[in-house]
Amino acid sequence: MGGSASLLPREALGEYQELTFLSKQEILLAYKRFSELLPKEERENACSARVPKSRILTLPELRANPFQHRICRVFSTSDDGDDSMSFEDFLDMLSAFSDSATPDIKSHYAFRIFDFDDDGALDRKDLEKLVNCLTGQGEESRLSSAEMEQLIRNILEESDIDKDGTINLSEFQHVVSRSPDFTSSFKIVL
Repeated sequence: MGGSASLLPREALGEYQELTFLSKQEILLAYKRFSELLPKEERENACSARVPKSRILTLPELRANPFQHRICRVFSTSDDGDDSMSFEDFLDMLSAFSDSATPDIKSHYAFRIFDFDDDGALDRKDLEKLVNCLTGQGEESRLSSAEMEQLIRNILEESDIDKDGTINLSEFQHVVSRSPDFTSSFKIVL
């Protein structure tokens, strides 16, 4: 572990363990992976550096994820709106996607990732974007307008408990709680 691990202060490591669902080893690995995304001259100050979204998206764990851009948007605390990540943003992301994260935490972040317009509800447009992300953007995999409309109608019928035409967080969490494989599939492992 030598080089990069020794640059993460011991008190910070303990604090990160308390504030995340990650083990000491996972935090040290995350620090190493985060540092490697920085230019060599910035690696000594990895705790205070920001990694551009374009570099975050080079991680194999995110490269093939159809929600990669939304994941960066949701976990980035950048004031510039550039979706860059600090080390703490990176840890928050890994913590939410870890096996140890609670179902409530996982479903909360999944909801935020799927809420493309960030309005606190999954409406028809969010659901259409969600389906398109899952089925791919190619012509051969894209659903017809009628198929999309039927699927969205079915999703809302099943999930929209208060029948307001949208899915709020508690409705989403209710649906997810009945899906036993959700928590095991909502993960990123470094």
